[in-house]
Amino acid sequence: MGTGTEANGGGSSGLTRRRVCTFKKDDFLPEESFKSWGNYTSALKQTPYRLVDRIFTRSSVEAELEVKARSGNEMKRTLSWWDLMWFGMGAVIGAGIFVLTGLEAREDAGPAVVLSYAVSGLSALLSVFCYTEFAVEIPVAGGSFAYLRVELGDFVAFIAAGNILLEYVIGGAAVARSWTSYFATLCNHKPNDFRILVHGLADGYNQLDPIAVGIMIVICIIAVLSTKGSSRINYIASVVHMIVILFIIIAGLIKADPKNYTPFAPFGPRGIFKASAVLFFAYVGFDAVSTMAEETKDPARDVPIGLVGSMVITTTVYCLLAITLCLMQPYTSIDVDAPFSRAFEMVGWSWAQYVVAAGALKGMTSVLLVSAVGQARYLTHIARTHMMPPWFAKVDPKTGTPINATIVMLAATAVIAFFTKLDILSNLLSISTLFIFMLVALALLVRRFYVSGETSPEHRNKLIAFLTLIVGSSIATSAYWGISKSGWIAYCITVPIWILSTAGLWFFVPPARNPKLWGVPLVPWLPSASIAINIFLLGSIDKHSFERFAAWTAFLLVYYLFFGLHASYDTAKAFDVKAGKEGMYRKVEEGQVSSSATISGFDGVDARNAPSAPAP
Repeated sequence: MGTGTEANGGGSSGLTRRRVCTFKKDDFLPEESFKSWGNYTSALKQTPYRLVDRIFTRSSVEAELEVKARSGNEMKRTLSWWDLMWFGMGAVIGAGIFVLTGLEAREDAGPAVVLSYAVSGLSALLSVFCYTEFAVEIPVAGGSFAYLRVELGDFVAFIAAGNILLEYVIGGAAVARSWTSYFATLCNHKPNDFRILVHGLADGYNQLDPIAVGIMIVICIIAVLSTKGSSRINYIASVVHMIVILFIIIAGLIKADPKNYTPFAPFGPRGIFKASAVLFFAYVGFDAVSTMAEETKDPARDVPIGLVGSMVITTTVYCLLAITLCLMQPYTSIDVDAPFSRAFEMVGWSWAQYVVAAGALKGMTSVLLVSAVGQARYLTHIARTHMMPPWFAKVDPKTGTPINATIVMLAATAVIAFFTKLDILSNLLSISTLFIFMLVALALLVRRFYVSGETSPEHRNKLIAFLTLIVGSSIATSAYWGISKSGWIAYCITVPIWILSTAGLWFFVPPARNPKLWGVPLVPWLPSASIAINIFLLGSIDKHSFERFAAWTAFLLVYYLFFGLHASYDTAKAFDVKAGKEGMYRKVEEGQVSSSATISGFDGVDARNAPSAPAP
């Protein structure tokens, strides 16, 4: 067992090396509110006041950079744009294209599944632009959690954080289940031959998958040992994967029959968009690359090239693969478990199915590896703020990786993968992802048009009004799409409102901040379009997935009100008092952020309009 704890969140100076894996109470609940039952009861009585404080409290860029000290050790800056690009492709090109393409082509879109991929790809690309600006300006491991904490406040950031973690756990579980399907094909078996059927469990949760658990254990070991090592393994796997994809496209088009493309859209536009909402799962993963900004040599150059480049390549590859699959066989005969492998078997190239299965396994292994690296870094940064126990924030001094966070997240992923079917996982995953991407686009508009203490009340009120109209008109459009099967009148109202509100934001609210290093083009149109598309796609997801999403969000609220709120409140206020007493100023030397910055607003207090600390 290690000894020594961090005081007041710790700092990089004067820290002694310690073992990461300790299990003392102070490793999990070190805050004042949890020192005794009396303190905890008192904290619960202050819940309304503390909740209001956290809702209206915003962090600062400097605070997010400074909070890294709570991990005790630095993550190593070893990644270039080349690493990020391959991480991006490795994170994305996996189970989505190799499994969901067949499912959605057969059930929802037909050959028009290529349009579904194009729509999802456009939505993902718009989100990539928003993520890129934030990742360059705030190069920390927290990803979208850190971005939302700076612009929308602690409370919104926590709700998003819970869904980010859900996204990663479910996404990893879905890929692990798909890994078993293609492994079965490679062994000339059906997927269920490797699963254990338990009749006493509910349908959808009764096909136990021990192989999925095994692959997660292997991924966990690799992710714990080294980020750069993970990058090398991912690079090799991704190169092999891309070679196999080229083989599928070329060989598949040789066996193409144009007759299979008729009818092109048998389920109509509604089927295309329904498939697009589910296929958004195929693009999940690029946000994991933004969490690696803290380990990137030159974030201002490497992050934009790595993120945008990988997304453009990925979208192109997806569309070509979708075209190839539907040209090889009628959409009604596509196999939903291993569509590409079975397609080659149907056209008489049985040997090719093994090449495809091997390539798919390589691709899904890359996805699992990048997901493991990204999800651990999300949890690490969330724990740095004490919204989650700070035990998860510890970085091992030898490997430079967050071992605790990695093991716990992958253990949760393995448990979900062991029980749950792919179709249940994919729908729930898409909801969480679209919700988070919408919030990041909204946060970018807030960042560009509002600076606390500088933006006038008149312009602030205009910003709130226009953002409300943008989000409201997008929700109305999505709801009408979900309710009405053939109506169109409401679109004549909601779409013009979205256009006029975006134009109003452009004309009547002056920009409050320009990006220092790299910025999203066409603001506010591009982020506003990202909000609209993400919300619209949400309207195409089934009711049961929304019920599961609501249940998870309710669980997050309960945890936050009883634990996360009080822990993060104590941590922020303790540091605020210390800063006020010492008149502390620290120089921020990371991420090319401007040098001297006060941290009177550190960890949850908006440094742009921070309330004065209590008098010493």
